[in-house]
Amino acid sequence: MPGLLSDALAWVAIATFVAGVLLAGRNRDLGRNVTTLGWVLFAVFWLQLIPHFTLVHKSYIEGLLTIAAVPACLYTGLLLYRGRDSLFILSRAVAVMGVVYLPFETIPAISLLGTTIPAPRGVLMETVAAQTNFLIESLGYNTEMILGDEGYLNTFLWMQGDHRIVVEVVLACTGLGSIAIFAGLIAAVDAPMRRKLRGLAIAVPIIYALNLLRTTFIITSVGKQYFHIFVDEVLFLFGSSDPYLVSFFISDRIISQFLAVVALIGITYLVVREVPELLTVIEDVLFMLTGDEYDLREELGIELPEDRTA
Repeated sequence: MPGLLSDALAWVAIATFVAGVLLAGRNRDLGRNVTTLGWVLFAVFWLQLIPHFTLVHKSYIEGLLTIAAVPACLYTGLLLYRGRDSLFILSRAVAVMGVVYLPFETIPAISLLGTTIPAPRGVLMETVAAQTNFLIESLGYNTEMILGDEGYLNTFLWMQGDHRIVVEVVLACTGLGSIAIFAGLIAAVDAPMRRKLRGLAIAVPIIYALNLLRTTFIITSVGKQYFHIFVDEVLFLFGSSDPYLVSFFISDRIISQFLAVVALIGITYLVVREVPELLTVIEDVLFMLTGDEYDLREELGIELPEDRTA
């Protein structure tokens, strides 16, 4: 995230969600009001991230999703305030997502009694980078791992003639965001723990494995400049002047992000087969998009596992 103020706003929004969903169990109206405030704060959080994703990160998909998140959060809060209680499930999911993700994003390394406790983000980024390096070397490529700007061993150095190409594994490259989404959704629904655990056992390994393939693909493509095509057009599209970034824009911003959306849809289908209660969240999202009510369990012919064994 861009900085300390953004981190602080994220924590305040998530803390408000946590407080709201906890209060809802005792005082429904108070919990509703607090959770609605959480959605407003969440909208403000995404609003201040729009310049980061559109101008700095130069990602069309993430930029558009960030822009869309602002009215979506406000509309969700409005529907919840007006009495659509099923949105408490989505609110609980956001609370869990934040609790899972934010410690990695915001907690720095800590020096305690002469011992340095590494930052969670650093440990995760270095782990993914090391495993990515193993896959790259397994494919027969030679690269060098160096310390990145934050002092972590998470950066790959490639040479194209006399030109240095540096590719860094950041937190967004670890798959943590997608894992947090599924962890939040699965934790939020009312389902037996054994099925929730099976849902996580499906989602987490698939996400992590696909993410390693993604980082291997991107880092190799950039290092070897495999997508150095349509240079002028791509640079114009992404507002850049560095021709060595063309392979990055194509491999990451276009190919990988598109395939990530497809993969998330497929993983969602697999998890829903195990935890059909998640369909309630999808039905709420479809209602917000179309204004129509849906019964996806009936339309898709998905029964609860207990129903199949009755």
